[in-house]
Formats: sequence, structure tokens, C-alpha cells
Amino acid sequence: MARITFEDLAAMDDELLDENVAEDNPEPMNEEEEERLLAHWQAVASTHHVVVPQEMAAPIQQMARQTQERQPVPFVPLSCHEKNKEILYEERVYPAGKWAYVIKGEDLYEQSISMAFMKLMRYICNENSAGCYLGMTVPILNEIQMAKDEKSFVRDVLTAYYLPAEFQDKPPEPTDPDIQIVQRETVRVITRVFYGTTTEETIMRQISLLWELLGSTDDFLRETYMVAVYENPGVPRRRNEIWFIRREP
Repeated sequence: MARITFEDLAAMDDELLDENVAEDNPEPMNEEEEERLLAHWQAVASTHHVVVPQEMAAPIQQMARQTQERQPVPFVPLSCHEKNKEILYEERVYPAGKWAYVIKGEDLYEQSISMAFMKLMRYICNENSAGCYLGMTVPILNEIQMAKDEKSFVRDVLTAYYLPAEFQDKPPEPTDPDIQIVQRETVRVITRVFYGTTTEETIMRQISLLWELLGSTDDFLRETYMVAVYENPGVPRRRNEIWFIRREP
């Protein structure tokens, strides 16, 4: 079963935004255009067993209009491992910072992260104590825990959004009690890019592939992984990363 992803929603935005809102045209969409955009999201979501409610209309429009203004989460590159000029994986350090997160435990991984992101999306747009659009950062992180059998995920998935630089010192409070703000400590990770959908099956495959590349080592956690979701408008094969977390010395 597939899901409606952050990338799917972004791609839909871009398709409709190209038709409805030119980059040099700041005028808001009219009611017909808003309904058309929402209906498009709902149609795609329904095929993935995810419901996009009417209350998402305003956040959808806001995100669509801000599609080109996305801040990267800061990091320091440490190394890049290649073979035959192909990047196999990279090592990075992500500094400490404040994140907003939601934990959802739906029947499927795909549903959990979709539901969580819609909550974060409303927080980003204006459901916060500042009452304003906070700005989008990428990647969105989905933290997964492995089940004891190491063949599946624990149902609860943590989906996190990095607060933009201007809100790091004093993050606006969310109106949704399911959203928490946390200070995450510095983390050192091995990352590997993959493209396409991010179902439980594809993620498990990427985890196995990266372990094959790394070989036998106890340097990284085996019970916790992260899936970094990027937005690449106009690129058919959308970019994701699997992150392995290096153990603290």
C-alpha cells in the first residue's frame, strides 16, 4: 500500500502553482483555485488511504505559494565515500537545535508520517503563538524504531521539523497539544541517498543496503534509524536519505 508523501504533496503544489500563481504574481488564489488545489490533494490522498480534511485548505495554499522558499537544516560535512565516481554514503554532523515533532502510531508507517506532517504543516503555516507562517525547512525527519525481530518497525513514528534560524532562540508555541518542541543534541550520521517512495518495505531495503556497505561494525545504532525527506520539485525520482546514527564515544 502506498501513501501520500511530503514529496507527493509538494509536487502537486508545483503542478497547480505553475498554472495558478506565477512567481512574480503575489495575488492570492481565488476560491475556485483553492478548491481545485484541495480537491487534487484529496484525490491523490484517497488512493493512499489518507484523508485530507477541508481544514487543510489554507495551509495547502500557504505552502504552495512558499514553495521556493525552503531553508536547509544546517550541517557540517565530514567525509564522502565513493566507488567508481558514485557516492555510496556521506558522514555529517548536525548541530544541536530546536525541532517541532509529532509522534503517530497508525496501522501503517505511511499513514503515521502523513498524519504527523499535516499537523506540523498547520503549525508551520499559522497555528502557533506567533500567528504567522514560520517558513519551511528541509529535510523533514522521520525517526523509526526497529521491532525486536529486526524485521519491522515499531508502530510509533516520530516526525520532526527543524525550526528556522529566526525562531531557534524562541520557538512559537503550537496550538496543537500533539506537537512538542524539543532541543535535540548534536548528532553524527552516515547518510545514503535513495529515490522514490518511502514505504516500510523500501526503507528496510535501504537499511540492509547500507549495512552491506558498512560491513561489520558496532559504531552505529541498530535500533533507531532516520529517514530524511527532501522536496525536489520537477524531479520525477524524488530524493530521500536513510540516516544511521553514530554511537556516542
